[in-house]
Amino acid sequence: MADEEPTPEEPTSDAEVRDALPEDLNVSEFVGPYVFPNNNRRRVPGYLYLMIGIACLVGWFVVGSDGVLVNVGFLAAGISLILIGAYHLVAGWNLDVDERDALVAATERVAFPVGHASAQLGWRGLLSRPTWRILLYSAENPPTRRGLVLVDGVDAEIVASFTEDNPEDWSDLDGALDASAAPAQKDE
Repeated sequence: MADEEPTPEEPTSDAEVRDALPEDLNVSEFVGPYVFPNNNRRRVPGYLYLMIGIACLVGWFVVGSDGVLVNVGFLAAGISLILIGAYHLVAGWNLDVDERDALVAATERVAFPVGHASAQLGWRGLLSRPTWRILLYSAENPPTRRGLVLVDGVDAEIVASFTEDNPEDWSDLDGALDASAAPAQKDE
């Protein structure tokens, strides 16, 4: 048998490439609602900073400021760590309002029926109080109104709100939104 040169394969087109998960992967472990982390996790490093800061101060008081390994730097580090730890304890708010509760509060504030909405968690002020930023669109297709509502993440108080007519121009999509919602028909 003579060595035959392999025939070069034609490159696959982008339309033929499909991503697939491995069959042995249990997808049900990863599917579910997303849970935002709670801000009260800041308290853990706060307590650690306080303990290390107190240990630095105790070391400085016991040995004194003229030691080789323990010097004035221990005093400065101890005071700094205690201040940082206190800030972490104060800024470790408990996030009692989840995105669904914030969406309900925002929906009650705006004066139109809500269609699409989006929630983002942010922080405001020096004490990093958690605040939900809720972007709302009216239920029409295309939406005629939109609003932005800031909802406090601790007690669901409305911090600020703003509504306006939707300035986005949807005229170039005439009928495209309705056509994309209809299922595609197969040619047989």
